[in-house]
Amino acid sequence: MKKVGAFIRAGKPVHFIIPAFPAKSRNRGKTLGRVPDMAETLAIESLQGFCDQVSAIYAPGAIVTICSDGHVFSDALEIPDHHVDEYGAELQRVIRSTGGGSIGLYGLRDAMPELGWDERRRRLLTEYAETVDEIRKSVKSDPDARRMFNGIHRFMVEDNAALMPELSMTQRRNRSKQTAYEVVQRSQAWSRLMAEIFPHAVRLSIHPQTHHSDKIGFHLLRTQDNWLTPWHGVVLDDGTKYTLVKRIQAEELGARLIWRNSRPSHFVLAGSAEPEPVQA
Repeated sequence: MKKVGAFIRAGKPVHFIIPAFPAKSRNRGKTLGRVPDMAETLAIESLQGFCDQVSAIYAPGAIVTICSDGHVFSDALEIPDHHVDEYGAELQRVIRSTGGGSIGLYGLRDAMPELGWDERRRRLLTEYAETVDEIRKSVKSDPDARRMFNGIHRFMVEDNAALMPELSMTQRRNRSKQTAYEVVQRSQAWSRLMAEIFPHAVRLSIHPQTHHSDKIGFHLLRTQDNWLTPWHGVVLDDGTKYTLVKRIQAEELGARLIWRNSRPSHFVLAGSAEPEPVQA
C-alpha cells in the first residue's frame, strides 16, 4: 500500500514488476516447443488486461515490467542461451501484437550489458546470492522457503523423469534436489537485483504467496495447479474456457492440436467449437 500510494500521490502509473517468462521447459510432456505459443499470448493479454482494469479506476493506470529470468537459470536447466534469446524475441513480438503499451521486458542483458552470459551469471551469484548451504538451512526452518523449494523440486523431478529416463528414481530425485537449490539460489539473487534496480515497484509473483507477503501472487492463466505456468504447459480449449494444463494431459483427454502461423499453438477438446485464429 505504501508503494502504491507513492505512485498515486505523484500522479504516475503504478509500476509492477514480475520475474517471469524465462524460456519453455525442455520437457515435451508439458510443452509444445521452445518458442511462445497461445499460452504466452493469453498470459500477456492477461497482464495487459490487468493494467487496463487499473486504468478504469485510476486514470494514470499501471505498467508491468516482465523481468525475464531465462538467462539467470539457463545453464542450470541446460537450456542454451540462444534458445532463451529466441524465446525472448518471440515474446517481444507477442507483446507488440497485443497492443496497449503497458508491458515491458527487462533481462540480465539489460542489467549487465557489458558482460558475457557466463560472466553475468557469476556476477549475479557473487554479488546477490546466498550460499546453497544457507538456502538449505532456510528450507528446513522457514515454511515459506520450504514451500517454494518443494514446488520447484516437484517440477524438476517431473522434468528429469522425461529428460533423463536412463537414471534411477533415486538418482533423478537427488539430481533434481541439487538443481532445485540452484534455481532457488538464482531466483533469490535475481529478486534482490530487481529490488535494487526497481526499488519503488510493486512486486508480483507467479508463485503462490502467503498473506501479507512483500509479493503479490498473480495467476497469469486459469489452471488447476497453482505452480503451472505458460512455459511449463499448454492451453486447452474446452469450448467454454481456456485452461493451462500439461501437454500429456491434453493428449490423454483426446484433445486436438491446433496450429497457428505454421506452429503448434494449443489444444481443443473434441466437440468444442474452434476459436477465432489468434492474430500474429
